[in-house]
Amino acid sequence: MNKLIPIFFLFLLSGQQQQEKIIARQGRVAFFSYTSVENIKAENNQVLSIIDLSNDEIAVSMLMNAFVFEKALMREHFNESYVESDIYPKATFEGKIIDFDPAQDGEQTRMVKGTFSMHGVSKELEIKTKIEKVQGKYILSGTFEAFVKDYDIKVPPLLAGNIAKTISVDFRFEYQPYES
Repeated sequence: MNKLIPIFFLFLLSGQQQQEKIIARQGRVAFFSYTSVENIKAENNQVLSIIDLSNDEIAVSMLMNAFVFEKALMREHFNESYVESDIYPKATFEGKIIDFDPAQDGEQTRMVKGTFSMHGVSKELEIKTKIEKVQGKYILSGTFEAFVKDYDIKVPPLLAGNIAKTISVDFRFEYQPYES
């Protein structure tokens, strides 16, 4: 009987740790490039994100070739010439939600600080993020600007007028309890 007590507590602790992680398996990331020549927008609905509520750490991973464009040629140029998704297949973000209170219901606006890595380049970012907790579920959303030159993306001079120097990136993640 005495041997069962430690095993029971170990089981309880592992269950508590499991509940502290939440996951968004089909998060959404979209970007928009505005120029006087051409607008380019794309959306990726296959973005994975995990938050550890015990320490407010967040991780995001997305496949670059999962972005959907209005035109097939845009997708081809994006994957082959700009982000080189065969060489750099994923973009990731690892960071922390600052002053986050997971127990607070309703809406919070918090800064998320961390490292965004894309195209072989990592940059520190601070992103203003809206966090909603409704019926025990979390929704994170926000917008940030990414500079094309910061990620070593080469734009041919002939096409420089078609692609903005700054790209607007929107995201939205709906989290569920993580079950391994």
